Parts: sequence; structure tokens; C-alpha cells
Amino acid sequence: MGLVMRLTCVSVRAMLPLILAFAARSASPAEAVGVVEYREVDLTYPAEAVVEAVSQATVAAQVQGRVVQVRVDVGDRVKRGDLLMRIDEREATQAVAGSEAHVAQAQAQLTNAKSTYERTKNLYAQKFVSSAALDQAEASYKAAQAQLEAALANRGQTSTTRSFTAINAPLTGVVAQRHTELGEMAAPGKPLLTLYDPKGLRVVANVPQYKLAEVSKSSRAKVELPETGRWIDAAAVTVLPVADARTHVVRVRITLPDNTQGVLPGMFARAHFVVGKAKKLLVPTQAIVRRGEISAVYVLDGQGMPQLRQVRLGETADAGSTEILAGLAPGEQVALDPVQAGIRLKQAAGR
Repeated sequence: MGLVMRLTCVSVRAMLPLILAFAARSASPAEAVGVVEYREVDLTYPAEAVVEAVSQATVAAQVQGRVVQVRVDVGDRVKRGDLLMRIDEREATQAVAGSEAHVAQAQAQLTNAKSTYERTKNLYAQKFVSSAALDQAEASYKAAQAQLEAALANRGQTSTTRSFTAINAPLTGVVAQRHTELGEMAAPGKPLLTLYDPKGLRVVANVPQYKLAEVSKSSRAKVELPETGRWIDAAAVTVLPVADARTHVVRVRITLPDNTQGVLPGMFARAHFVVGKAKKLLVPTQAIVRRGEISAVYVLDGQGMPQLRQVRLGETADAGSTEILAGLAPGEQVALDPVQAGIRLKQAAGR
């Protein structure tokens, strides 16, 4: 009886690792699995690009003076016509007051010249004065009219100049940069603020001459944001009708859909111009593991255990797939969660 109990304890002890392994596998959640397969995808020509705003304005000063008020900062949303900054207007106000005085003086001179001309014309009709006197009175009257017009024009100019001390938003959008701070001197042509409309964005890329014919034939393109892995279908593709004389490349504008969120001017992007169709061997991008310059995936064997296998990658096909040039065969299954697959493989090796 004691011998039987000892044999039973030994058997249970020997089977304990298998029991624990089975329990661990049963308790672990089901892993997401992807399949390596051939699929027809768009054949594209990639080109590095940058995001820019369709409507962007750099507001510059038109008068000289000290900035006495700043009402916006970077990132603030503004509407067209909103007051952004104010420049000291005391000098401009004095100029307006001076022009008003010149207008009043010119009006008085015109009134006097008109009265003199009317009297002289009546005296000439009665033969009391010569025609030379009438001509002189008429010339003085016309000169007074011209002086009044000049004074009125000067008053309008000074009033316009004073209006330039209030810096208003030329468009509805977002403040991208503030080039001048409170208390600094503004001068004609000096940038004060940069604004852009976030509703309209585009991507600008340079295309070499030998690819221009293919890109021009196609009106389709996709924009990739490599840092976030996001893909956006272009709303329109415009090839500018001029080439750079030094680099011999043509600039292409790719319009993004209206109100595209999460994209900012100046961001790096990659433009993929659709130039045809091709059948490629693809693997889900999320299954790829990158360690330095080496790329690999966890391939599941017949028992569902992951095995790390090095692969050679091609181009990114779309938002969720990458081309495989070597290392995988159609129909093989890969783990979509490389971290979990690596943990499983390490646990299996440690048993």
C-alpha cells in the first residue's frame, strides 16, 4: 500500500509542469491572429512632403509705433475682423487733427475766393472791371477749390493711417506665431502675427521629371503621416505648371479633405501617388517587430506557439498592411500582438 502511494505521488509530481502549462494556456486570452496573403493593392509612387495651410497670412505693421496692446497668443482662435494688436496712435491722432485744421482753412479760403469771383463777375458785366481782373478772380477761385480737395485727401490719408494702428484679423483661423511682443517697436513691413485657417490644409511634394507623366495621368493620391501611422485619401491633386530650373522637379499640391483633424502645418508627410495596380504579398503592419535594422514577425506553428522569424519588408501598401519580400509564405499565420507573443515564447522556453 505504501509503495502504491509513493508511485502515485511521483506520477503527480512528474505531470505537474504539464498541468500548469495547460492551465496557463487555458487561462491566457485568445491572441489576435493575422494571415499572410496576396492581395491586389494600389501601386504608388512615394514622395516626401510637408503639410501647409491653404489660407495663411502673416500680418505686418503698416505704421511705426510702439505696441501698446496684445490681445491674442499662439493657439488662440480668432474671427475675421477681431482686434489682435494695437499700436500707439497718439502721433496718428495728432496728424488727423492737423489735417482737420487744414480742411477748415481751405474751406474758408474757398468761400472767400468764391465771393470775390462772384462780385468780380457782376462788376465785369457792368463794365466796371477789366477781363484781366475777372480772369484773376476765377483763377483764385479754382486754386482754392484745388487746395480744399488736397486738404480733404490729406485728411483721408491721415485717417487711414490712424486705422492702421489697430491690427485686425484678415481671416478666421488660428494664431500660429506671434513675432512681436508687448512694448516692442513696430515698423512698416515688420511681421507681427501669423494666422492660418485649419479647415483647409494641403500637402506639398516635389516630383522628378521622369515621374511627372505617371503622376499627371492619375488624380488619386494618399497621404501618410509616418509618425502616427495615419493615412488620408486626398481630395484633389494639382500639378503646378512650372519646374524648378535648378533641381528639375515639379511641385505637386495634394488637397486634404475639409476639417481634417490632427494635422498641422509644417508636419512631415509622405505622399503616395497612385500610378497603377499590383498584386503583393502582405502582412498586417501591427504584427511587425523592429529591432534596430532587423524586421521580424512571430509566426504561429501547428500548435499555435509563436516563433520569431526575420523578414524582408517592402513598401507600406496601405494603412494596415506592409509588403513582404522574403521570409513568409501565403497562408501563414502571424501574431498581431508581438509583445504578448514574445512573453509566451519566453515562458515556454523557461519551462
